[in-house]
Amino acid sequence: MTKQGFNIMDSDIHVREPHDLWQRLVEPYFKNEAPHYEEVPAGSGKSRMVVAGRPIPPDRHYEAQKHWTERHDSDARYAAAKARDWDNVSLLSAMDTEGVDKAVVFPTRGLYALATDALPGDAALGIARAYNNWLDDYLGGSRNRLFGAAMIPPHDVELAVQEAKRSVQALGFKAIFLRPNPIHGRNWHDSYYDPLWAKIEELDVPVCFHEANAPDLAYIGDRFDSVFLQHIVCHPLEQMMLMTSLIAGGVLERFKKLRVAFLEGNCSWVQYMIWRMDDHAERRAKYLAPYLKRKPSEYFQDGRCFVSIDCDEEPAKYTIDWLGDSSLVFSTDYPHSDSRYPNAVAEFLKMPLPEISKRKILWENCRRLYQIK
Repeated sequence: MTKQGFNIMDSDIHVREPHDLWQRLVEPYFKNEAPHYEEVPAGSGKSRMVVAGRPIPPDRHYEAQKHWTERHDSDARYAAAKARDWDNVSLLSAMDTEGVDKAVVFPTRGLYALATDALPGDAALGIARAYNNWLDDYLGGSRNRLFGAAMIPPHDVELAVQEAKRSVQALGFKAIFLRPNPIHGRNWHDSYYDPLWAKIEELDVPVCFHEANAPDLAYIGDRFDSVFLQHIVCHPLEQMMLMTSLIAGGVLERFKKLRVAFLEGNCSWVQYMIWRMDDHAERRAKYLAPYLKRKPSEYFQDGRCFVSIDCDEEPAKYTIDWLGDSSLVFSTDYPHSDSRYPNAVAEFLKMPLPEISKRKILWENCRRLYQIK
């Protein structure tokens, strides 16, 4: 399949998991901590996720988040998929409509399923295993077009290593995903996570970070009580702090083959953050970060860092001017409310970018990120 002569791979397409996924599939002894939905308030017909006794979104964000969810659920663009309970057939049909050849699959509800510090590590593993088993079944016979990104439990690094290994070697998934928000206040460059980065590097898959609104975790949107304001800042700013942690914090120096993707946070901020990290390294790294053996920009540009571009993100042309086009990957963000589906590809092809850049962003870079032929 091609669209206007372009092959297209979606770096970050989403499923809509069933409400009862974890209550059905998680091991019985984790049922109390596993995600489930409760009416809030009782008798209202409106529900939100509860994980380990913690409501997500938390009370401080619930009213704002509730209206966002209602908007998504009533979106007429997705009526056919909703009628099929968001199954594999509906996803492939949406890809055909959009013109997407292949896609790496990320969750929707699963972006919140581990989003609390309250989870014990073994329960977090049970939740991740249940989602990964469900996704393995969901992919079914469509593995020539659909590829899994595995949920892992960062609450316990040894269990995260265990599930990363199982997901790649036994289930055949092509990526590991995490939220950028710190767990237990521990930044991603903390040596605690080194066994995880080592295992992911050994497995030769990328670790992909994907933000979502209003977790029960450290969250930059907490200073706002409006989901509109939260959503403006949380996706790019959480990724900016994450990139600082991974590059300036030394992770990419310690793990020289680790591939990293910063997804659904735009890309037009990247050149500024790279410039700022370089500026600080030039002036201060000798004394404050002697573990850095290269400029931060060199870690970013050595082919291991990838950032997703929105289909209508015109400021991205400045990112390409500064850093080139080899690190950008395309995403439709189907089926979320702010996706441009079914016109995401068409919108991207209108962008004032060279054709060679479009080909790399739509296909070649994504294949390289996920090592998909």
